[in-house]
Amino acid sequence: MAQRNKHKSHTVLITRFSAVGDIAMTIPLLYSLCEKYPEHRFIFVSRERFGQFFIDKPRNLEFAGINLNRYKGPIGLFRLYRELNSYKPDMIADLHDVLRTKILRFYFGTFSRTKCAHIEKGRKEKRALTRKENKCSAQLTSTFERYRKVFSQLGLPFDPKFISLFKEGKGNIDDFAGTIPAKGNDKWIGIAPFAKHKGKIYPLEKMEEVVRLLASRSGIKLFFFGNGPEEQATIDSWCSKYPNTVSFIGKTNFNGELRLISHLDVMVCMDSANMHMASLVNTPAISIWGATSPLAGFLGWNQKREDCIELPFICRPCSIFGNKPCLYGDYRCMNIPAEEVAARIIRKINI
Repeated sequence: MAQRNKHKSHTVLITRFSAVGDIAMTIPLLYSLCEKYPEHRFIFVSRERFGQFFIDKPRNLEFAGINLNRYKGPIGLFRLYRELNSYKPDMIADLHDVLRTKILRFYFGTFSRTKCAHIEKGRKEKRALTRKENKCSAQLTSTFERYRKVFSQLGLPFDPKFISLFKEGKGNIDDFAGTIPAKGNDKWIGIAPFAKHKGKIYPLEKMEEVVRLLASRSGIKLFFFGNGPEEQATIDSWCSKYPNTVSFIGKTNFNGELRLISHLDVMVCMDSANMHMASLVNTPAISIWGATSPLAGFLGWNQKREDCIELPFICRPCSIFGNKPCLYGDYRCMNIPAEEVAARIIRKINI
């Protein structure tokens, strides 16, 4: 430690503006990086609402939340560059590599001579993985490793050692005492049945059957996660039909959800942000994959491949993000029996 502190202290600006799951995936790397280099100052720049993820963050990590609507176009981004340049960064780590961050890199490299590195997303390999014919179905580099390589390019190599936002413990859920009962000996199962794109969503009628099968068993409490009035209406309908169910939609923010998820015995989810939120608090996730695949490198931090439920269709994966329409129009990759999903969950929690 004493020897490392003889080195020059650096300020490293890190950019990643979306999406929720991708932001969550940065945290195991950022926390490990900060622990490895306590003499450096790290500033993570992202949308304001994502600051809720940074629970008990390292002392040398700062979150700079911004409203991107204030910085539109090259002129707006130049104004953002000038504001961010007030941190006097020595290095820029671009974990996004989209047009907005490319322009920011250009400004920093041209006007401030700041050393920059950016993520290599492996677009060519991902096209080969998802093309209709002659797929190259190999495991691609994980997003975590792609993030780590950015810092290695800046001369900051490290080995990730992240366990949980709550270290070895659990989040404080005392403020939910009026909403949820004491856990006791019950098994708590989180269910997040939604995703942004249809190609990632297990059919809701099948998920409802999973809920029915689980709710009929003693010693189980189900907690639902989602967002927005449409998803809330679906979950409210389920909660009115089945016992031992609690909806957390609209009850709290990311911070509160993370604290509750840390107390779950398992999270049932899609290839979605909820898988990554469970990963941040060391909660195992049983994830259901349709149009997408863990082969693309987006499996959650320390999650197990054997906890992924997927069908071995040769057309999978057909999309990296699940946003492409099904080649056959029926999303057959999601035709997984509800009984099989429920059985996998039961085996996972040993009940």
